[in-house]
Amino acid sequence: MRIKTDRTVIEVLSSDDAELMLKYHIENKDHLAPWEPTRSEDYFTIENFSAMLSDNHKSYRDKTALKFAALTPDRTEVIAVCNFTNIVFGAFQACNLGYSIARNHQGRGLMSEVLGATIAYVFDELNLHRIMANYIPNNARSSAILDRLGFEREGLAKSYLQIAGKWQDHVLTSKINPKHQAPNK
Repeated sequence: MRIKTDRTVIEVLSSDDAELMLKYHIENKDHLAPWEPTRSEDYFTIENFSAMLSDNHKSYRDKTALKFAALTPDRTEVIAVCNFTNIVFGAFQACNLGYSIARNHQGRGLMSEVLGATIAYVFDELNLHRIMANYIPNNARSSAILDRLGFEREGLAKSYLQIAGKWQDHVLTSKINPKHQAPNK
């Protein structure tokens, strides 16, 4: 599965790409630390990323999660990641969105490009009704990008996730699929 944008190639990576994903996380360890759970050193191993990417393919096949990596067109570097997790069909038809971008690719509109393409895929191909994305209140970049992409603020969840070693509040947002089609019975 491949989505092409003007400046990226977006894929669900296989375990063969574990080195690429490990490199992304090692190079951006300090950059991402304020926005992610605390990571042990075991996290930053080729074995861990090989297993995670293998699990990602199973989740993709089962339609329970889509964990995308945005790469340079020559596939030599991971630019960003975006994950659509907790995919639920039936009466809910929704998922959660999480994302990050490499420090050296910030500020060029690449995250908007990647999220725009992957959100379109989730809405058009999976026909989900709702995507939810949450962010720490002082994360101005996430606030701005979600605004630009049409996510609406729904509230504030107190002590929502343990990020960077402490329980943190999160702003709750969502985007509704404007072209959603009710499934045929």
